[in-house]
Amino acid sequence: MSPIAIDDMVRNLEDLPSLPAVVMELLSAIDQDDIDISVLAKKVSHDSALTAKTLRLANSSLYGLQVKVTTIQQAITFLGFQTTRNLITAAAVTGCFAEGQCPLFNDQAFWRHSIASAACCKVIARRVRFNQDYAFTAGLLHDIGRLVLVSTYPAQYSAVMAYRDLNDSAVLDAERAVMGVDHVQAGMALAEHWNFSETMRLAIAHHHDPDAPGAGLLASIVHVANAIVHALDIAGEEDELAPEVSSAAWTAMGLNEEAWLHVFRETELQFEEITLILMG
Repeated sequence: MSPIAIDDMVRNLEDLPSLPAVVMELLSAIDQDDIDISVLAKKVSHDSALTAKTLRLANSSLYGLQVKVTTIQQAITFLGFQTTRNLITAAAVTGCFAEGQCPLFNDQAFWRHSIASAACCKVIARRVRFNQDYAFTAGLLHDIGRLVLVSTYPAQYSAVMAYRDLNDSAVLDAERAVMGVDHVQAGMALAEHWNFSETMRLAIAHHHDPDAPGAGLLASIVHVANAIVHALDIAGEEDELAPEVSSAAWTAMGLNEEAWLHVFRETELQFEEITLILMG
């Protein structure tokens, strides 16, 4: 199988499902705070499925609101613009890729892992005083490049999964061996295509090598959360390999053993509820 050129992969991004226009607007404006919120709330509410999913998330125990929110405008009032925007993004992204395109790739397990990573990132971020919304979204999207490869090259990705099983290798190594590109490169290409903020791009780019110069704290949070979720086998993936954890990234979190046990427990509790909402 001949290796795939990055340029070809980027060209193929045009054929991928696109996010609702309002979500694209939200993502490209992630670092701006001067958006007219009422206009945005109106735009989102035109998409009833997206609105319903977003409001279910807003009312989940993830946010512990004392009131029930019934409109996007209320969600923004009680949770803030940043948080609501990230919920809308989560609701949109989890529904936009077609499933079952690649027989050896388990879409459900993929999203379970992504959602668990998002929950874990949020829990860690709260403890290390990092923006919890950025962390949640980065955790959810860190492996999105795998969906790019699955959607664009399903036959080759089947070969990747077969190679992984045969050689007991990490997915990243199997992708490079079979396709000549990996999900980090594909994720970066999509992040550019979808206008993700620089913060988010760095996290996707470096979630496997958080020690790279300029990778940033968010990449370390995602890296550690990804490893925890694999180690706890929350997503229930077959033949799951727990990746090696960068000791520098682990140490950078500055948490003691008791704090980590809390992180594990909270992640598991939140995961079930968010999964029901996002995948239900």
